[in-house]
Amino acid sequence: MLRKLVMLVVILAVIGAAAFWFITMPATVSADALGSYTPDLDNGKTMFYAGGCASCHATPNQDDKTKLGGGLALKSPFGTFYPPNISPDRNDGIGGWSEADFVTAMWKGTSPDGSHYYPAFPYTSYQRMRLEDVRDLFAYLKTLPAVQGKVRDHDLPLHFKIRRMLGGWKFLFLDGEQLRPDTSKSAQRNRGAYLVNGPGHCAECHSPRNPLGGIVASQRFAGGPDPEGGDGSVPNITPAGIGDYSERDIERILESGDMPNGDSVGGAMAAVVANTSKLSADDRAAIALYIKSLPPVKGPKRP
Repeated sequence: MLRKLVMLVVILAVIGAAAFWFITMPATVSADALGSYTPDLDNGKTMFYAGGCASCHATPNQDDKTKLGGGLALKSPFGTFYPPNISPDRNDGIGGWSEADFVTAMWKGTSPDGSHYYPAFPYTSYQRMRLEDVRDLFAYLKTLPAVQGKVRDHDLPLHFKIRRMLGGWKFLFLDGEQLRPDTSKSAQRNRGAYLVNGPGHCAECHSPRNPLGGIVASQRFAGGPDPEGGDGSVPNITPAGIGDYSERDIERILESGDMPNGDSVGGAMAAVVANTSKLSADDRAAIALYIKSLPPVKGPKRP
């Protein structure tokens, strides 16, 4: 009887290990799935600013935000992350990447060497982007200055350094779905929804997270603790948080950082405005329209 029990335990362990290996396998996008394409560099530039790429990847302490050498320290409850060099440098950046490598990173959170990226890289939002927008962004990035230099490793506790475990996180929080237009809404509102939920990845900062680091879906956009720690918080941007802000008020914030109360945005939001100010007025209006259309959601209590 004992021998049978031991055998059963061994069989279950083997099945469990096989299931874990399958579930945590890094996903990729094949080059064959892309097909021929002529990139639109102007649209790629729009995606660059909508996505705020320079906010995380620009080399710190220099004025040219198109030099994407990486290295900015991003603190989080899980450790400190250092965004990599994504300049066109062939040795230290993404200059040697194929288009399929880039799409795989953006949609699947998988690196060219087949390892999982940490979700500090917001691929849970970038997966919503249209393929042509991702391809245009890649083409635009290749026009920027090449920057030499590798970025240091992330500063994480030992148990978070096992990247294979991230496959389990993706199983829970990465659904692989693109954002589909709501046919009952206007084209402008759909454009705003796309920019906010896709390249803009606004929910990544403006939503509370559960203990595993996944966004709490029922409180999306309802604000939460500052991801870099401390006593600060990220504001609720549903009508429950922004109150009677008009669409024009939101547009002005995205353009200049000036708030209706006479104050100006600061911290990480100032870096966001540095990017949204370079979007077209139509895109800022679309974002404002979408934000105003969100249902009011009561967020976590602010410190």
